[in-house]
Amino acid sequence: MEDAKTISELKSLGQKSQEMLACAGITTIAQLRDLGSVEAFVRTKRAVPGISLNLLWALESALSGEPWQEVSRRHRTSLLLAVDEREKNANNSLQARRP
Repeated sequence: MEDAKTISELKSLGQKSQEMLACAGITTIAQLRDLGSVEAFVRTKRAVPGISLNLLWALESALSGEPWQEVSRRHRTSLLLAVDEREKNANNSLQARRP
């Protein structure tokens, strides 16, 4: 990850991933690192409806250095639970703001 200058240069991510992340306001490797794979995926999913879980595996792969195939096999359940929890928290926050 140290040699990459743009998101598209990260392992498992390319130009299309970079464009989707940019739609969610994620434009730098530092932002991606700070947010983590789950938060980046949830934000991108809100900005780009219909994205696949492959982006989640690719994001985690880019940040962890593990091949995306290993990420999807080893960390699938924990990542999906984290995404579900993050989305529930976001929905609860929205409902709390309504009068």
